[in-house]
Amino acid sequence: MNKRYLLYFLFSALFASSCSSTKFLAEGELLYTGATVKVEGNEITKKEKKALKTALKDILRPKPNSSFLGLRPKLYLYNLAGTPKKEKGWRYWLKNKVGEPPVLYSQVDLEYSKSVLQNFSENAGYFNTRTTADSTRHGKKATAEYSIKPGKQYKIREVKFPTDSSIISSAVRNTRRRSLLKKDDGYSLDVIKAERIRIDTRLKEKGFFYFNPDYLKVQVDSTVADHQVDLIVKVKEETPKLAETPFRINKIIVYPNYSIGSDSVKTNYSSIKKYNDFTIIDPENLFKPRIFDRALYFKKEDLYNRTNHNLSLNRLVNLGTFKFVKNQFKPSDTIGNYLDAYYYLTPLPKKSLRLEVKAKTNSANYTGTELNLNWSNRNAFRGAELLTISAFGGLEVQVSGQNNGFNVYRVGTEANLVWPRFVSPFKLRSSSGFVPKTKATIGYEFQNRTKLYSLQTFKGSFGYLWKASEKKEHLLNVTEITYASPQNVTPLYQEQIAANPSLGKVIEKQLIFGPTYSYTYTNTLQKRKKNTYYYKGSIDLAGNIAGLATGANVRKGDTIKLFDVPFSQFIKIEHDFRHYLKLGADSQLASRIIVGAGFAYGNSNELPFIKQFFIGGTNSLRAFRARSIGPGTYDGSATASSFLADQSGDLKLEFNTEYRAKIYGLVKGALFLDAGNIWLLKDNPEKPGAQFSKKFINELAVGSGAGLRFDFSFLILRTDFAFPIRKPYLPDGQRWVLDQINFGNRTWRKENLVFNLAIGYPF
Repeated sequence: MNKRYLLYFLFSALFASSCSSTKFLAEGELLYTGATVKVEGNEITKKEKKALKTALKDILRPKPNSSFLGLRPKLYLYNLAGTPKKEKGWRYWLKNKVGEPPVLYSQVDLEYSKSVLQNFSENAGYFNTRTTADSTRHGKKATAEYSIKPGKQYKIREVKFPTDSSIISSAVRNTRRRSLLKKDDGYSLDVIKAERIRIDTRLKEKGFFYFNPDYLKVQVDSTVADHQVDLIVKVKEETPKLAETPFRINKIIVYPNYSIGSDSVKTNYSSIKKYNDFTIIDPENLFKPRIFDRALYFKKEDLYNRTNHNLSLNRLVNLGTFKFVKNQFKPSDTIGNYLDAYYYLTPLPKKSLRLEVKAKTNSANYTGTELNLNWSNRNAFRGAELLTISAFGGLEVQVSGQNNGFNVYRVGTEANLVWPRFVSPFKLRSSSGFVPKTKATIGYEFQNRTKLYSLQTFKGSFGYLWKASEKKEHLLNVTEITYASPQNVTPLYQEQIAANPSLGKVIEKQLIFGPTYSYTYTNTLQKRKKNTYYYKGSIDLAGNIAGLATGANVRKGDTIKLFDVPFSQFIKIEHDFRHYLKLGADSQLASRIIVGAGFAYGNSNELPFIKQFFIGGTNSLRAFRARSIGPGTYDGSATASSFLADQSGDLKLEFNTEYRAKIYGLVKGALFLDAGNIWLLKDNPEKPGAQFSKKFINELAVGSGAGLRFDFSFLILRTDFAFPIRKPYLPDGQRWVLDQINFGNRTWRKENLVFNLAIGYPF
């Protein structure tokens, strides 16, 4: 009986929505509900028919109103909003921002659409195509029907390039090795256009500055054989002489203090500086000439090429010092077949003060706000150096979890100095369009965990950042120093240490120094790709040289201290790999694998607490409280009474996968599955079951859930509801808890359902 009522309700809703989409139409108007394309005939294969049908349907205009399961929710909301009385308010937003006006059949031009389909088919090599168009009315709705009967596709028999000995013909002929026009491929006007652009791009690398694709033509000879064509690539006879001439670079003139609003450049000849091949006109002496030598790839007598042209512009922009970068090439007045290069650079304000208010979440499931005050000098020492001094303060609270009430307060300051070059005794250069950078940092932070302890941290680092390409980035810190010192340890926390001695590691003084390196590869900016990837690998080497030099060996009692603090000695490696599979225009499957390991030796028995691995929380295993899982089968909640201690380990394995799809407007949804755990390398009697073993697969925690993402463009607010389906701390054989899931049971929800509030995607 209930099922019958449910079906009746669904049918009624579908019927009501269907009716509401047309009842607001004016007399004589019809709602356009889409078009069908039928490819007929036996001249082409089924595969060709399918591909042609998909392409033809995609170019038809207009597109009908968007629909879901036969419903048109955007059109329904448009009609529901009625006529707003003013251009603001809820009804106006609903009608114009969320809703969608009806697409009327009167907007459809059958004859024009028919000609579009005809032209597309013939441009794809299906000559002698016949096209018909018709329409069908269903009540107050109408559809369009198109029938295409293509002829057999013409194939390329031969591609001929210029054979004469002129400079331009020889240059065009030399590009044929990577031609897009290939024998036996189908004729395609789009490919011919792309081939002209490809040839022009190659010629730009050979000095032909004034050439462009319009100076090329591709003649088609369809008389050579049955359904075959010869393509003849030619340089047009009316091509200007300048376009047929390769150019070299003569003068290179830089104006580093150019005003974008000025019509002309006034030159003060007393301010002209010569530096290597450059002429720099800088009356106010704002910049050291050497920064242009590093940024500009062109040198005198170089053959012009588009690669160096773009790399130079990219580098000038990436210096971060100039608001506008303008470039111009002119034929030289003094020597033939040469270009003078002009660079007009408009600086950003040298100094700035910025106040930022941030909303943030972290891996410990804390959510909060932070206030930053930043002072910047974009040209600190006249070499485009960026000096930034900042002060910050913030509050973080745990919205859900056992640590609710143990708030974290942070205040601190940091100074960064970035040089747009490698500051090194060795001569290092980067050949990419991205400026290599050297960065020095020094900072201090005071952190107070309410009711528990305070922590002072001093940090310093010196290293290099460079991008080999848009996809590849390197970060090498030659040295990274961290000194942490506890204060104000409360009696409550001392009691917890007595019950759980491992908590004492959190408030130990720590001195960590050594090099770090990370490599990042990503092609996720290529939105059209079906498969995109992100990978980050990092290695942290602390105290290794100092340990070798001093012979430190904590196992033998030979612990070495600096400033009365034992320095840490360890190796830590971590890999983060992500894959994004595009399933549709508004849906994708995102997956991530994290593998990490750390090994302490020499002067240390174990990794410093701040360098250990954690798992669980809003960006990790979302079905478990932050940092609550592991290590291994150890259950940390059994030993903590007032608050839940952060569980840490030497090894980490984590897997996440998430289906993401647009639901409506700015609202997106997700279904996810998370799995993973952390382990210790050595046995710890205080944490039974924590050591890594060959049974590690049987010790993985698994959780699942669903969530909503609200994309406000300036931030993404994420809400997730998750629940565990495998608990590693339960006895072996009882860890899968799928059979215990009961959303209707209040006790089960309280113990298992986890709500996560976060900003941004988890990965």
